[in-house]
Amino acid sequence: MDFFAHQDRARRNTKVLVFYFAMAVACITVSVYFACLLLFYGWLAQQGSTVGQGGISWWQPWLLLYVAAGTLGVVFLGSLYKTVTLLRGGGAIARALGGRLLVPGTLDPDERKLQNVVEEMVIASGTPVPEVYVLDHEKGINAFAAGRSLDDAAIGVTRGCMTQLSRDELQGVIAHEFSHILNGDMRLNLRVMGVVFGILCLTVIGRVLLHTRGGRDRNPLIFLGLALVVIGWVGVFFGRLIQAALSRQREFLADAAAIQFTRNPTGLSGALKKIGGAGSRIHSAHAEEASHMFFGNGMGTPFMNSFATHPPLEERIRRIDPGWDGKFKFPDSPAPRVAKVRDARKASAPREAPARRGPVPAIPAIPGFPGAADGAAGVAGAAVAMGALLPGVGKPTGAHLRLAEEMLGSFSERLKDAAHAPQGAAAIVFAMLLSGEDALRERQRAELALKAAPRVAEELDALWREVAGVPRPARLSLLNLALPALRQLPADEFQRFSETLHWLIESDNRVDLFEFVLQKIVRRHLAARAGKKQARGGQFYALKPLLPDCGVLLSALAHAGSRESGEVEAAFAAGAFRLGAGKGPQLLPRGEIGLQSIDAALDRLALASPAIKKKFIEACVQAAGADGVIQVREAELLRAIGETLECPMPPILAPGGGA
Repeated sequence: MDFFAHQDRARRNTKVLVFYFAMAVACITVSVYFACLLLFYGWLAQQGSTVGQGGISWWQPWLLLYVAAGTLGVVFLGSLYKTVTLLRGGGAIARALGGRLLVPGTLDPDERKLQNVVEEMVIASGTPVPEVYVLDHEKGINAFAAGRSLDDAAIGVTRGCMTQLSRDELQGVIAHEFSHILNGDMRLNLRVMGVVFGILCLTVIGRVLLHTRGGRDRNPLIFLGLALVVIGWVGVFFGRLIQAALSRQREFLADAAAIQFTRNPTGLSGALKKIGGAGSRIHSAHAEEASHMFFGNGMGTPFMNSFATHPPLEERIRRIDPGWDGKFKFPDSPAPRVAKVRDARKASAPREAPARRGPVPAIPAIPGFPGAADGAAGVAGAAVAMGALLPGVGKPTGAHLRLAEEMLGSFSERLKDAAHAPQGAAAIVFAMLLSGEDALRERQRAELALKAAPRVAEELDALWREVAGVPRPARLSLLNLALPALRQLPADEFQRFSETLHWLIESDNRVDLFEFVLQKIVRRHLAARAGKKQARGGQFYALKPLLPDCGVLLSALAHAGSRESGEVEAAFAAGAFRLGAGKGPQLLPRGEIGLQSIDAALDRLALASPAIKKKFIEACVQAAGADGVIQVREAELLRAIGETLECPMPPILAPGGGA
């Protein structure tokens, strides 16, 4: 199943969620109605609600109306309250569970190992760097991914997960969580949390009523409170049913995606086996409402397996390792310091490929990276087979991960440390934009010394030559690593950074494609930091209103690949045909395609449904690769398109590098 199919599946699962939610509300309403009939029997009889031999009628329409209104009000207001609190993104959930934000550039060996694994996954998948949290007080082995979108995603791991798993096992767990991020599971998980909280609100009200004090007469509110607490088990039942119905199958899919990603099934199966030995229990008070989000079962053994939020551990292991002997692993005692030093070295040096099961496709040499073949084409001429790009959208493979490890290893320690610090990250962005002309570059540096914050200017002086040596295909990956640190800039420095970035891009009186792509990525992923609301997809379900926007971008891609009119027309026609939209868009002359029009078209297409985004990206790939290859300029524009449409594109593999 591809990335876009996963997005559609997540939307369909929302309909299942609504169905179970309606069933839960109906059952709770009926339960509260009969509880009120029994508790207020005497009062109802006095009001004349009698039938036959003095017994009250079981049918009281006005009471049912009040009960239904009250129940719906409590459940919906509770769900709304919880949903609003979750709008702050995945970090809010991680902090509620007791998570501590992992500081980029940490010196702790285990934390560096975790950070290094996450960054490899980020480069390989083309996603923004998520916030990473460590649940310091949780000794079990567990992890989760949370957030509304790629831009506010967070990954949390327990201390037991970070310290008791080997690097390969940790990589398997993180790959599993990245698959949830890529498959659109996070937003559905947040909706489940909101719904479950609303369903359980009646239990909270019941507990309040239990503590209500009355006079000498019997206070029926106490008994109503007791009834609501008991009825609350109806909410618990449906809450577990919802979590189980929407979580179990997704865990199998995430396991399969993680193996495809890492090409190392022993890593993931080893982590699951250690969970069987050490456990995965989460002790946070909020663990119940988030139980469907965890890598392993975060609660106790369920009373009925059909209501478990996760498939049986044994079944997950056997799907990965059919020859498993049925014995769980028990993590070793805390490793001695020498072992931790070895892990720290791994986190800061290029990683050797682990032993893996099954054939692993060879990764061809990438121009500009260590190990490039002699006589390889220069970076400006690097190209990739067209068919290698689209299948990788939201579905990275072992080849992408190997390339990411190589790419990350090619960055010096000083460059990676700078990318993890706010001022260093700002300096890296500025260094990428410095002109290649000596005279203009010196004028830009002199002006930056005045416009940028003092520490940023100092970092720029120390780093610009090193950044200039980073191959062009790797620069956007380096930018991605720097984005989390940019979010940590103080408010005044962030404003100064934004103004200086705009000035630097326009300082040579023109904006080239790379500058546009860089600015688009920075603005998109730092929109929340700048106080801007990011538009979400799903407002356009038909292609026709977006055809003019499609025409702008397909024209830009056609012109980016060639200056020959015949080749430009052929490229545009290939993309327009893929859209399959009757009359279709019109090819625009080069002079009518400005970066502002590209920017506006991207923003409108970002509001499209996943099905339309898929068709449009297929058309873009066809236009860019009409000649059989995709050049670097075309790849950069495709990256900007993918970033804006929330369709993450992994780094492009050279011909033969597919997995």
